[in-house]
Amino acid sequence: MRILMIEDYAPLRKAITQGLREAGFAVDTTKDGDEGLAFAEAGDYDVILLDLMLPKIDGLTLLQRLRAQRNAVHILILTAKDTLDDRVKGLNMGADDYLVKPFAFEELLARIHALVRRKYNAKSSLLQIDDLEVDTVAKAVTRSGRPVELTAHEYAVLEVLALKADRVVTRAMIWDRIYDYSAEQNSNVIDVFIGNLRKKLEREGAPRLIHTRRGIGYVLRAPA
Repeated sequence: MRILMIEDYAPLRKAITQGLREAGFAVDTTKDGDEGLAFAEAGDYDVILLDLMLPKIDGLTLLQRLRAQRNAVHILILTAKDTLDDRVKGLNMGADDYLVKPFAFEELLARIHALVRRKYNAKSSLLQIDDLEVDTVAKAVTRSGRPVELTAHEYAVLEVLALKADRVVTRAMIWDRIYDYSAEQNSNVIDVFIGNLRKKLEREGAPRLIHTRRGIGYVLRAPA
């Protein structure tokens, strides 16, 4: 999943970015509202973490501009402004959630997971496709009750497919969800991850779940 963090306080920005990347997210960061707006308009993010007290363009103005463009990305405000009026104003202007600094990283992570589930209409953090289960909080995978050991990138690819189960997902869409802007694109790497996933998920003759749509991408679906 891909996150944009717009925060001018460098220590907090770096700490949260490191934590999110360790949790398996692709993260882009910026320190001012002007650049943040450009990132938000150009990228396809699952969640934006938005500080309010930003240089150049403040957070509420940025939020207002995105909503005026009908940009429906989920936005979580992170701010030291903790009055009821501040929270109500942010939510009424189109924010999806509001977290007051200082906060525990575990709470931030839980709120991000909730927003991602909302985006993909997932009712639970546990995604099930036939006998495959993907726990998006624990980042754990089982098939027929047996754990499937995956690398971080293999898991990220599978999570994207599971959140869009029964729908075709292009290679570009997968790339955008698992890498940030700094990554140098490699046309073959997604195919390699898919090949590895098939080997691990289809052990002992288990039916295929990941299907290729030639020239388009992949779809994860239960066997017919």
